[in-house]
Order: sequence, then structure tokens, then C-alpha cells
Amino acid sequence: MGHDHNHDFDFSFLGDLTEDSPDSGLAEEGESNTWLLDNVELITVGVDVGSSTTHLVFSKLHLQRLAQSLSSRFVVVERKEIHRSPILLTPFSGDGTIDVARLSEFIEESYRNAGVLPADVDTGVVILTGVALERKNSRAVAELFAAHGGKFVCASAGHNLEGILAAFGSGAVTLSRKQKREILHIDIGGGTSKLALIKDGEVLETSAISVGARLLAFDKEGAPVRIENAAFTIAEDIGIQLEPGVPLTEKQKKLFAERLAQALVASALVEEENELAKELMLTPPLSRRPKGDCLYTFSGGVSEYLFGRETQVFDDMAMYLTGAIRTEFKKRALAITAAGEGIRATAIGASQFTVQLSGNTILVSAEVQLPLHNLPVVCPKISDLPTREEVAQGIATALTRLDLDDLESPICVYLPWQGDAEYSTLLSLAGGVCDALHERLSSKGLPLVLALDADLGAALGRILTDELGFDTPLISIDGVELRELDFVDLGEPLEPTKVLPVMVKSLAFPTNAI
Repeated sequence: MGHDHNHDFDFSFLGDLTEDSPDSGLAEEGESNTWLLDNVELITVGVDVGSSTTHLVFSKLHLQRLAQSLSSRFVVVERKEIHRSPILLTPFSGDGTIDVARLSEFIEESYRNAGVLPADVDTGVVILTGVALERKNSRAVAELFAAHGGKFVCASAGHNLEGILAAFGSGAVTLSRKQKREILHIDIGGGTSKLALIKDGEVLETSAISVGARLLAFDKEGAPVRIENAAFTIAEDIGIQLEPGVPLTEKQKKLFAERLAQALVASALVEEENELAKELMLTPPLSRRPKGDCLYTFSGGVSEYLFGRETQVFDDMAMYLTGAIRTEFKKRALAITAAGEGIRATAIGASQFTVQLSGNTILVSAEVQLPLHNLPVVCPKISDLPTREEVAQGIATALTRLDLDDLESPICVYLPWQGDAEYSTLLSLAGGVCDALHERLSSKGLPLVLALDADLGAALGRILTDELGFDTPLISIDGVELRELDFVDLGEPLEPTKVLPVMVKSLAFPTNAI
């Protein structure tokens, strides 16, 4: 399939589905063009560049217009994988930066093996995770992938966001929803492990710890050639010296892995007595111990060894860590469960496009420069009668969940509020938004996009600007449906109706959990 869409709000792909178009095969022969107008296929690619590994997943999505009359929203009804690339050990140059040239060769080879041209790709997701985020040329890496596939959602996933992505991408969230029980999901990568506590299909909280399979990597003689900072902390705890070129004994490697596993399990079970776990924490720990009937699921590279899907040794700590984790869980009579995806859990297969139009009860301040692209959606949890303090705290908590505390680029705050349109409630909403975001945004000159599903965008925007002195460029839209892990694009208002095109890009996660 070879779409040449202009994704800067080119809605013509609906009208282009004619009997002579490349996509006419979507419908059975003789079927009416009406079916074609309600169904779209997209080729998508998901990319994960992590501390240790890089891989791609090519997929084809079938999107269908929602059944309700005159709906402009399309949802994914089928997702088929076209190709999975091999797992590449993320290449680094001698100066510690990611080797973009080698990465580019791998990407080009992956496209060839998938039988897909860059022009064929409609959209995709690039996720930079773990230690890869710390490399000074990570921006160049994101730009490299964008050049290969057009309009990508490029997400730099910090510890909390990566934990959420792994929980969804592995199938653990789906498993929790199906079994209606609590799950603690653990994603173990090369440099870090991310924990996500899930209940009834909702990620309640996340945390991260410096436990990974490639904190140490060795040459053929067993001497360290890669030593991450956390490895020195563990070595000091067990009384061994780490030096490049000086081999470790098998006993030392097993002891190192044992301490790693003990710290990981202590962080998962919120065991306060483990001092090493406290030193290795990268985020605040989980706030409570999982319940007694909790399921423990795993993803990431180490999960491939845990569930017998990988046996090859890559001169790192993966095999040692796997054995130590099994031992620690067996000691506590805790079962390890497979949720679905393993090492590819954060290589999201694609993003889906949905098109929505925000009505004319909106506010767009004169200072706003449109269009805006790839704004992450922040979804605070608030009640139907929220106080100003509740709204401010809800926004702050939602920002932390997505690692957006620093606010380096614009965001979209979605207020999933279903209460009555009373002035006092709108004032609380506006006041909370102002308290949480005004100083953060104005200091960096960033605009704010507010989104509601109720037709109150203009009213809320006026209270913010006219009564509360919110002088940051503001767009307040309504009549849209968003969720956490969505990204949005905003086009220019359409004349003469002044409605605002909103392109929603939703991460499409596996739904085939065990």
C-alpha cells in the first residue's frame, strides 16, 4: 500500500477510497463505496531504542468509523503484524553516544526485509527509553526515524512513562482487566527495571530501579567492557572491585546478580529493610505492597529468559539475573506469569489516526501559532465537584505519571469532567489549571491546550484569561474524547465555521493477553 498522505490535516484519505484506488481491495467486489468511506487501512511502524536493544514492528491497522450517526471518529478494529525486525544491540560509538550511522543501516535493512518503503508508512511511534535517553544525540536519533517514515509520534519515555507503556504493550493491563485482579508488572531492560501496579485494567502507579541485564557487559574472557554507574554501587555493597579488563569470577557474577534480584524484589514488595534497593531507586517507590493474590508479570529482555524464549548468551548479566530472580520468587512462593509480549513490549506496533472536530464554543487566543503537532495528552483524575486544590494536584500527578514535570514542549490537558456547568465549578477547574501550570508555562513561553468533552471550552477559557489573569497563549477546545497516552495535532480553524480540526493519535496496544 503506498499512501502519500500529507498528515498536516489532510482528510482526503476518506474521499480517496474509490474503486480505482490502491485500497479498493478492502471491500469485497460489488460492495458499495459507502463501506469504503467508513473503513481505512494504515501501515504503521513502532520503534523502540533502548539502553541495550533496538527493534521495529511493522503493522497494518484497519480503522472503522464509529457506528453513531455522522461520527468523524475512527477506531482500530483489527491490527495485523507485517514484520518484526531482529533484535539489535543498540550501537554506541567510542565516545558513548549512539552510533546513528549504524542505526540507520539497521533501519534501512528492516524496511527492506518488511517489504515496506518509507513512503508506504502512514504513521508510527518512536520511543527512546532507558539509558538511550541520556545520550547527547538522542534528538538526532528521533529525527533519523522521523525521516524514514513521515509523521511519527516521537516519545522520549522517562521511567514512569516507560513503565506505563510496558504495562500496556506487554498485555498486562488487558490481563488485569480480563481477570479483574491486581497485577504487578515488571519490565527489566538493560539498565533499569520499571514496575507498574495495575488493578482492573488501570495502571495505579509506577516506579523504577537501577536493575538491568547490561549494567555489566563482558568480553570473551569475562572482563567488563561496559560498567554503568549503578554497577559500582552494587559492587561496593558486595565488596568487589570493578575494573575494565579485569575478569570477574563466576562466583562474583552470581553474587552480583543475587543482589540485583534481591533489590528488585524488595522494590516490588515494598520491603523497607533492603538498603541497596533504596540506593538504586530512580523514582519514589511504590506506595503500598501488592495484595496477597497479586499476579506478577514480566516483560523486557530478561523476560525472554524467564519464559524460555531465549537461550543465547550476550556476554552480560541476563542469564545470571534470570536465575537469581527465579530463586527470590521461589523463596517467597510467588508465581511468575507471562502476560504476552516480552522484549518488544514498548515497541508499540503503531499509532492510529482518528479525526475529530472541535465545535465553535472554543477559545483560541491571538498569540497562539497553529498548527501544533504531537502534544501529549495529560489526563488528571478529578471528581464531578472538584475543588481548586484537587484539580491542581490532579494535573501535577498526571504530569509526573508521564515524566512531563519539566514541560519542555506544549501539552494538552484533558479534563474528563461530567459535572454541572455551574460557575463555581468552572472557577475551580480554571483555578486548578492556573495554579498547576501558569508559572511553569509562562517561564518557558509555551502555549497550553485545554480539552473537554462538554461544550464549555470558551467559558472555561474566558474565566482563565479574563478573571484569573492567565496570560500564556491558550487554546480551549471541547467536544473531543481523549485518553492518557494519546497525542494530538491541532490544525488551523476551518472557515467559515471556525471549527478546529483535532488529529488524535492513539497508541495501539496488543489485546491478545493470555
